[in-house]
Amino acid sequence: MARLEDYIELNAKRFPTTLALVDATESVTYGELWARITLRARELKAEKALVIRASQSVEFLIDYFAAHLSGSVIVPLEHDIPDKAFDDIALRVAHADIPAEVADVLFTTGTTGERKGSMISHRAILANAENLIDAQGFSHGLRFIVCGPLNHIGSLSKIWPTLMVGATVQILDGLKDMGAFFRAVEQSPIPVATFMVPASIAMMLRFGREELERLASRFDFLETGAAPMPQADMEELCKVLSHSRLYNTYASTETGIISTHDFNHGPCVAGCLGRPMKHAWLSIDDDGIITCGGEQRMTGYLDGPLIGDSVTTSDRGCIDQEGRLHLAGRKDDFINVGGFKVNPVEVEDAARSHPSIADCICVGVPHPVLGTSLRLLYVPTEGSVTGPALHRDLSRHLSLRLERHKIPILFSAVPSIARTYNGKLNRRHYQQNNSDKI
Repeated sequence: MARLEDYIELNAKRFPTTLALVDATESVTYGELWARITLRARELKAEKALVIRASQSVEFLIDYFAAHLSGSVIVPLEHDIPDKAFDDIALRVAHADIPAEVADVLFTTGTTGERKGSMISHRAILANAENLIDAQGFSHGLRFIVCGPLNHIGSLSKIWPTLMVGATVQILDGLKDMGAFFRAVEQSPIPVATFMVPASIAMMLRFGREELERLASRFDFLETGAAPMPQADMEELCKVLSHSRLYNTYASTETGIISTHDFNHGPCVAGCLGRPMKHAWLSIDDDGIITCGGEQRMTGYLDGPLIGDSVTTSDRGCIDQEGRLHLAGRKDDFINVGGFKVNPVEVEDAARSHPSIADCICVGVPHPVLGTSLRLLYVPTEGSVTGPALHRDLSRHLSLRLERHKIPILFSAVPSIARTYNGKLNRRHYQQNNSDKI
């Protein structure tokens, strides 16, 4: 089959009354889902691409699949993306030369602060789905609870295999309401699975441990990834969900889903990400940099050249004697905040547009729940009054320009910002001097 939509059509015939999608307001069976997708596909104009804000809803996923069925590329963006950023991306997409095999363009933030659009083909979607089905045991009698944003590969890559095998996707609006997550687990008539970034797992262990223990038998498996998970949290999760499969997965928008490791039924070692999946391969060069390949990888970046057989990452790692990948950290300056990769350049550029900020640097600092949070160190302009009032105004200023997870929760006035000899921000200085004590 050439597209995921072919599997949805097949499952509409095989399992017409099985629930396919569930959100806060509606549930649709496979038969109903396919009928609504085909109707929506006829309504869509035959445009090259559909640029759309993603919402945590059945309706958004119908648009997503209908765009594919109509022959359009879909470009899902954050639901709270500022209008200016939305319009800029729509313009870029309209003028881009997109290969015929591309299904999705998923935008991430590049090292220069500019958003990069990763082009994902229909074949890559199927290969990612097959990787996860083969490695993690997705089955028809499963309900996968999706908590993350639907414009991100972390969530989309769980929807793909779930619908391929004819199982059920339940969509939640994040984990702000932990009670809603536990109700979804408790009310499911079949075993559940979910994906959580390490920061969400830490919150669950801290504030919802009793409920997690009470409902432990309902979990088929839980997957984590996107950021390093502390060893202590891994060990605690193994105690709470002692009978479930617990996967730590290596993936990115560019590489696709590469490898996974069940740390509840294998070595419980932080940074261990398992062996390459069905369609994936990886190698490590003499400097420890990871290169990945396989049918699940992206086609290339929007406005950029198509890639060859592999993608060279910004990650360092090694392979143990059992062929398992171990991650050793990143070579770039991104800051992982609750599973989101934040480019500090984007935060700094937005902050410097405030009239009271003369200079600044955004750094990651330890957080007891999130793992890492953002702190903005700034030099105030002459005459500016620092303190809580300015910090509140600065936070409001940033909220008009950035997504929520990119807004620092700490602000500190400093006399100067360390720079290198050629005037660049000296990020290494703050890493070496433990920025949480500055």
